[in-house]
Amino acid sequence: MIDRRVQAPDRFRRFSTLNFVLIVALAAILLASMGQVAPSPKQLADGLPGMANLVGRMLPPNTEPDFLARIAMRMIETFQIALVGAAIGIVLSLPIAWCAARGVSPLGRGNVLVKAGISFLRTVPDLVWALIFVASIGLGAVAGTMTIMVDTIGFCGRFFAEAMEDAEKEPQEALAAIGANRPSILIGAILPDIMPSLINSSLFALEKAVRSSVVLGLVGAGGIGQELKVAFDLFQYRNASMIILAIFVIVLLMEVCTDKLRARLQ
Repeated sequence: MIDRRVQAPDRFRRFSTLNFVLIVALAAILLASMGQVAPSPKQLADGLPGMANLVGRMLPPNTEPDFLARIAMRMIETFQIALVGAAIGIVLSLPIAWCAARGVSPLGRGNVLVKAGISFLRTVPDLVWALIFVASIGLGAVAGTMTIMVDTIGFCGRFFAEAMEDAEKEPQEALAAIGANRPSILIGAILPDIMPSLINSSLFALEKAVRSSVVLGLVGAGGIGQELKVAFDLFQYRNASMIILAIFVIVLLMEVCTDKLRARLQ
């Protein structure tokens, strides 16, 4: 006789009482948080006239030639901050990721400390790093470049290390069998295998750096964000709308360029 009883999938059979309690607790926290910080329909309705008034004051954007020339120079500075910071960060991420990768690191079990350092760099928000560098180095683009560099190391260091850990083991074992040392295995087996992943992560890091660099000026770290802060501080809303459009254009162009590069490399 055929047993027609349908068994539940493994994920449901493993659903314990503890999991149920955790889900209920998470749902309760979510509902309580929504009641405290989520906007209510009344708040949204009351805020719409103010938003409409602000948008009206921002239009039309300021298109005076002198202002556009100043914005163009700031946009160039913003791109330079993103490009230089990301380039330095990507280069430094490679040896740092090698030291953090499990089973590949020349530090052995010391890779845990390096991985923790990468996590720390990634955990601290960009604006906090910018404040630290502005306080230590001073106002300007250098602080912004340092911020992007540190943020890129936190981003690329993690993904580079994971790619090294997932690299094919057979070529590594073959080189190790003929007496190759760890740097030789890295150069001869690991990097050729994970190069597409490295390039893909680097392009994402550059795209992320451009988006991050446009707001660093809010805390004095150079770039177009500094002009945006001045415009809002002085209630120059037409200037602010033009700056926002410029930021949108540069971010959109960067996304298009990185998408095309990524598609070409694949």
